[in-house]
Amino acid sequence: MGKRGWIALALALALANEAEAEDDRVKRGPAPEWVIPSELMPVPEGVSGTLFVRRQDILAHLDDEGQAHYLGYRMRILHPNALQLGNISIAWNPASGPPVVHAINVHRDGETIDVLKNASFEILRREDQLEAAMLDGELTAVLRVPDLRVGDELEVGLTTRTTDPTLVKQDSGLLVLLPSPQPGRIRMGLSWDEGQKPGIQMTSYMAAAARTGERGIDFLFDNPETLVPPKDAPARYQWQRVVEYSDFPDWATVSRHFAPLYAKAAHIPEGSPLKAEARRIANMHTRPLDRAAAALKLVQQDVRYIYVGLGNGNLTPAAADETWKRRYGDCKGKTALLLGLLAELGIEAEAVVVNNQGNDDGFDERLPNPGLFDHVLVRAQIDGTPYWLDGTMPPVATPSTDPVIDYRWVLPLTARGGTLEKREWRPAGTPDEVTLYEIDARAGFDRPARVTNTIITRGIAGLQQQVQMSSLSADQLLGVLRREMVGSTWQTVDEAEWHYDQKARASVLKIVGSWEVAWESDGGGARSLALPGGGFNPPEKRVRPPEQNQDLPYYNAPEFDCRVTTVRLPTTTNAADWTFKSGFDTRIFGKNYYRAFDIRDGSIRMIRGLRVEEREIDAARARRDNGRIAGFDNSKGWIFYDPLGGASPSSARKFVPATYDLDWTADIVSCLSPATINHAEAR
Repeated sequence: MGKRGWIALALALALANEAEAEDDRVKRGPAPEWVIPSELMPVPEGVSGTLFVRRQDILAHLDDEGQAHYLGYRMRILHPNALQLGNISIAWNPASGPPVVHAINVHRDGETIDVLKNASFEILRREDQLEAAMLDGELTAVLRVPDLRVGDELEVGLTTRTTDPTLVKQDSGLLVLLPSPQPGRIRMGLSWDEGQKPGIQMTSYMAAAARTGERGIDFLFDNPETLVPPKDAPARYQWQRVVEYSDFPDWATVSRHFAPLYAKAAHIPEGSPLKAEARRIANMHTRPLDRAAAALKLVQQDVRYIYVGLGNGNLTPAAADETWKRRYGDCKGKTALLLGLLAELGIEAEAVVVNNQGNDDGFDERLPNPGLFDHVLVRAQIDGTPYWLDGTMPPVATPSTDPVIDYRWVLPLTARGGTLEKREWRPAGTPDEVTLYEIDARAGFDRPARVTNTIITRGIAGLQQQVQMSSLSADQLLGVLRREMVGSTWQTVDEAEWHYDQKARASVLKIVGSWEVAWESDGGGARSLALPGGGFNPPEKRVRPPEQNQDLPYYNAPEFDCRVTTVRLPTTTNAADWTFKSGFDTRIFGKNYYRAFDIRDGSIRMIRGLRVEEREIDAARARRDNGRIAGFDNSKGWIFYDPLGGASPSSARKFVPATYDLDWTADIVSCLSPATINHAEAR
């Protein structure tokens, strides 16, 4: 959906590139009537640290025009590191009106120095995210307070506005008290004009401090405690000191509010060149899925991504025809364009808003707030099956029954009003990454081994590789890998090949070269080798500090990693003289750890898999599994050779394919035991 124009006062160093002397864009005036600054908190005797907050007021006010945000503070500077407070930066969207500065004063030895008498703001037209293809039209004003000293008290007061025509009079937002605030007095507040009261929801910590009035709610904290979020808990438990407010009564209202914007933007008028593009696609393809794929590729490949937040563009999509003419657009514009093309092709589709940051856990517990979502894509019904299409992805990302990012909650935008939908999670059926090593040591222990290393990467990481590597020539790729890899394990890198396998939805990198294999001599001609990727570090205990809630569940970030190593044994050795470390198949903390060995056809084969089977585990199981860590097998994947004989096949031997036995880009590969797969499917 794009970012909203929240108040942004950064107490950090600001680079004044392309400055313009346009101080009249920052207004000066009194604080609004709804602002009543807090009383100053006395500075304690013997105070230490970098600074002390005598007062800090963070206030939001709702009226007929939208939202106004006040930030006012007075802070005592106790350490040279706090002098950076004197670098004041204000960012705002001109469409919402200029910021109004009420005061910038320095208090020193009973004297009040008006900083704005001798210093002024410099206005920058800084698209500081242009390198990330974001054009938001924001202005930035910077001021460096002169002659600021340790012991001074810096006082600042200013108001900015957020007025978004897309939302009309529907406001929403958050007030957040950070986990580790500076010592002193912090006040937060929300007020409203008559008839503007929003729905309000707050965490228990904030509710205990709330002071409610007829047209506002206030929170005052003196020396608020550090409140660290519960360790390793799911994201929904990170909301500790938050106040939510929203004019939207439910998510269906949010959906109905935005659906007409996309319906209007997706309309393709008569005479538009997009009509011809749709006819061309229809003539080239007969199957609806192929037509949808062609339309998606057109949007991905022929319209470059640039976030557009100018004017009404922060939440309103640009018209499909406009996006096509200028050949650039953000997620909103690309989604509208794709919806228009699909409609021309007779394919039913809808816009769906999502959160790309991976913090959408618990959205069903939040007040309806469009600002919680930051991305929009398309969901189409094709032959009775829902497919996800994202116009901002690289052209290799074709329509898929699952989105590339594993969203938890999504909101379809429909005229009737879509409801918040939960996407059920299941363990990955295909590894996120498969790393293959084929070590050809047939020439002997004392000769370099020919090594083929193949890395198969899926998901967002695979698409990122596609973007990076598709622009490299074969010679450039080989040169980069030689510079980065030769000199340690790799003695030479002789060949390098990369491609993106669209059927497998995977980036495939293959490297061929030589290693000086680190065989260890065990005396009497015996040798041993720890195979790459063969061991596991023991899992860490899942514990929390005693002051935190001990009964909350623990979170596992989903992953499925597979390592496969094949060693072609020296031809001078007997297979009967080789053995290997034991394998295992262990489940602990909701994860499956698997390793197996086999020896066949003159080679030792090892496979090692790690998959998260449960995204959350309860506290009782975590405590039980803490007691099992001591018994966890964290041995490396050792193989052993003893020319004196005596080696016997391990009882843990299983059928393990070699790196060259099958296509490891297939949907189903032997990275886990059949029992493990069946166990996960039965859950």
